[in-house]
Amino acid sequence: MDTILSILQVVISVVLIFLVLMHSGKDAGLSGAFGVGTGSGPLGGGSLVERNLNRWTIFFSIVFFVNTILLLKKPW
Repeated sequence: MDTILSILQVVISVVLIFLVLMHSGKDAGLSGAFGVGTGSGPLGGGSLVERNLNRWTIFFSIVFFVNTILLLKKPW
């Protein structure tokens, strides 16, 4: 179980890094290369793609956190 969670942690980390790099910053970042809009909205992005990117980033951040806690607690 420890090995499975460790491999999952690495995969989640890579996905999370990719998602964070996709966000547009002051200079539009890497997201400009993939057509993510730079509109304004309640979370900084006005387009549907930007909002979904925010949702996926939050989801994978929570999964990363839970997986980290499971690795530290080792309930098995």
